[in-house]
Amino acid sequence: MARTKGNVLIGQSGGPTAVINQSMVGVVEQARKDSRVRHVLGARHGVKGMLENSIVRLDKQPPALLAEIAKQPGAALGSVRKKPTEEECARIVEFCRANDVRWLYYIGGNDSAETAQLFELVAERSTWDMQVRHVPKTIDNDLCETDHCPGYGSAARFVALALMGDDLDSRALPGVKIDVIMGRDAGWLTAASALARHRDGDGPHLVYVPERPFDLDAFTADVERVRAELGRCVVAVSEGVRGADGKTVAVTKEVDAHGNAVLSGSGTLGDFLAAQLRQRLGAKLRVRADTFGYLQRSFYGCVSRVDAREARAVGRFAVRSTKDGAARSGSIALQRAPGKAYRVECGLVALEKVAHVTKPVPAEFLAAGPDVSAKFLAYARPLVGELPRPAQLR
Repeated sequence: MARTKGNVLIGQSGGPTAVINQSMVGVVEQARKDSRVRHVLGARHGVKGMLENSIVRLDKQPPALLAEIAKQPGAALGSVRKKPTEEECARIVEFCRANDVRWLYYIGGNDSAETAQLFELVAERSTWDMQVRHVPKTIDNDLCETDHCPGYGSAARFVALALMGDDLDSRALPGVKIDVIMGRDAGWLTAASALARHRDGDGPHLVYVPERPFDLDAFTADVERVRAELGRCVVAVSEGVRGADGKTVAVTKEVDAHGNAVLSGSGTLGDFLAAQLRQRLGAKLRVRADTFGYLQRSFYGCVSRVDAREARAVGRFAVRSTKDGAARSGSIALQRAPGKAYRVECGLVALEKVAHVTKPVPAEFLAAGPDVSAKFLAYARPLVGELPRPAQLR
């Protein structure tokens, strides 16, 4: 479709990440270079800001300020968990019409892709000529159609470093350490804990993900086996692990606006597993449990350079993908190029292939027992960057 001049509107949604601002600044930078764009607007707290007319002029921000904001974790515009109704989406489209917004960029994960799809459908029915782009981000790494998600590499780096430290702690004071890691439906982030290992005997010794049924008896036996061999055991477990019945081990009744169970930030699973081990293996067993919760999401100073670079690239590509005659809507995907050297390219995929679906860790990335495979390690290593190698006394 031919394009006249108009304005850009950017929103951020869902859980913040260490690099979500890189994507926002990437959109701003590329939009400023586009001769079709008059103004670049930012909605504070995503759809909430669009409904309340809470807007900031991003094109008036000094480049030096945007450069600093790009390096910061969190969401500079403010994020939101709100799922807009169809009526609210119609109001947002009318807001876009009134403000001559011809290009809407919504930065977020699965639920944000669903929201972007709603925008596109309502805009099409209203005959407002506007292109919608979902710009991906999520530490969960569970978006379909993309090799990996901006935000995952940095969070995975945090998890790997945290487990590396926990393993050294466990060597000093042996016992059982349980680390509960984000991942409601997919175990990508928990799997990254295995990147902490450099030599035989390094933890985590056991890795449990939602893709495999969790059995309490088998878990107890696994821990006891590792303790018998090494005198200690470090465990990485996804917050969303489920039994054979499909029910999460950590019971919760709280749900977010999109109907998802709220598991992060609660010590329920760690406390339960620690108590079960003490009960089954002896009350005097030294067991500790930590729930990483939201720390892994926006940890300052633990950013993967690859992740930051790619997050900026998807923002820039999102603008370039709206050239005249391009698709009315879509989601940006990272596609890994073949060959030994790690390299990715950006592409545009249909929103319906991303919204409403979750990408699990594939079976080939998982080992026969509670662990990941060598294929997963090869997949994940380029995303987190170089990691330290702890030394040992001889």
